[in-house]
Amino acid sequence: MTLSVAPLTLINGNATAEAALPPQPGNFTGYGFDACTAPSSEAMAAWLQSSPYRAAGIYFGGNNRGCTQKNLTASWVREQITRGWRLIPLYVGPQASCTTITAKRNLIDNANAAAMGRATAEDAVRQAVALGLSKESVLIYDMESYRTNDAACRDGVLQFMSAWTARLHDFGYFSGYYSSAASGIADQVAVYNQPGYVRPDYIDFARWDEAVTVSDKVLPADYWQPKRRMKQYRGDHKETWGGVTINIDNDYLDFAQLPGAKLSDWNRNGWSDVMARTSSTGNLFAYPGNGTVVTEGSRTKIGFSKTANALLRMDLNRDSYTDLIVRTKAGAVNFYPGLSNGKFGKRKQLYKNFKHMRELTAIGDFNRDGYPDLLAQQTSNGNLYLYPGQKGAKFGKRKVVAYGNWNTRSEFTGVGDFNRDGFQDMVMKVNSTGDLMLYRGKSGGLHGGMKIGNAKGLRDLLGVGDFDRDGYTDLAAVHASSGNLMLYRGNGKGLISGVRIGTGYKGRSPLF
Repeated sequence: MTLSVAPLTLINGNATAEAALPPQPGNFTGYGFDACTAPSSEAMAAWLQSSPYRAAGIYFGGNNRGCTQKNLTASWVREQITRGWRLIPLYVGPQASCTTITAKRNLIDNANAAAMGRATAEDAVRQAVALGLSKESVLIYDMESYRTNDAACRDGVLQFMSAWTARLHDFGYFSGYYSSAASGIADQVAVYNQPGYVRPDYIDFARWDEAVTVSDKVLPADYWQPKRRMKQYRGDHKETWGGVTINIDNDYLDFAQLPGAKLSDWNRNGWSDVMARTSSTGNLFAYPGNGTVVTEGSRTKIGFSKTANALLRMDLNRDSYTDLIVRTKAGAVNFYPGLSNGKFGKRKQLYKNFKHMRELTAIGDFNRDGYPDLLAQQTSNGNLYLYPGQKGAKFGKRKVVAYGNWNTRSEFTGVGDFNRDGFQDMVMKVNSTGDLMLYRGKSGGLHGGMKIGNAKGLRDLLGVGDFDRDGYTDLAAVHASSGNLMLYRGNGKGLISGVRIGTGYKGRSPLF
């Protein structure tokens, strides 16, 4: 299920001639409104001065957009954001085939819903770029209420929206989804953890009960949290502020920009990537991720090494570029600093002979001193050691983290702060059973292991950071018999069933 980013013609107008605007609506908690037609600049100025609202919805595109938008230009967008408004980009494209809207509308073709969703997302990106809405803005799809007793219609909506979200991610935008709490939002809740479904990053739910809250009986407490919710709590009515009357809906937002996948973001676009070595040639490639898949067609060659028997990436020198740690078959451990041009700098030897250590693991800042650390296990005594990162791109004196026979375990990988308690954690496989064990970090060491799954048939386990940017770190692995690259999403307690995010990994090892 690889996905290449096809060329997309973008109409920039005058938007690129000026400095990029911040993503919209960005970090914002408070009151907003949306009006069918973007108000004049004068009206926006009056409302900014006298109303309680600081966020405004704009209907920026879609073949079901109902109002003319003579005011909605790139210069208008820039003026409002510069004044202090947060904008809520809303796109009204094809509606559900069982929509409850009586007026004639463009509808989703359920037999081609995914293709329509993809094409519609591409149009939304064009319109957003034309208005100067920068990457990492949330583009909210407006899906009006629909009947809930039509299975084909429901499936069409879900296929459409999954493809919409995945395609927006290709171009660096986040997906939002507006619908009624009883229909569209309830259906999104039902498939929230369904393997293979690409859920929207943010939701905007309509319940016109005039309750100013982002909690709702249809929403489980931990879904689209933290700060990924918006509510339209009152419908069509007129309000007057500063002597200007506008017909609006009322909104309450609790949004924050999604954290980037720092642990595994090679190309620095906010999303986790996967690196792998082609076994037959020794070529090292980076495969960029988009939160949904890793893209085969966009891979980048980053180096070559047939003699390496351990490959790790970490920002050892803390310059915000990913570095490479390589151990050769001869036992030498070398450091290659990442550069801003995507290449690596001059090699520096860290250890002359590291043959006695196995399962070298990039564990993150395990001792919480601000430097990334290395874990490794000694074969002669079975103990697990911490090699603390230090200033000058090197490791300090090692320290025992855990005693015991760790030789019976393999596939060690750092998974970041898996349970979000402030400590770096590790996952590994028990050789005899295939059990997948989580070892949570604590001050000075590790808690006891906790089974979170089984890794029989899997190889090259890789902590891939927060691949889908839902706030929890995830695990990738290769399914040995098929060569499929699988993603197992974390939820803080365990792993959700795997979903394929790439193919063709039979001849690629290791992942790093």
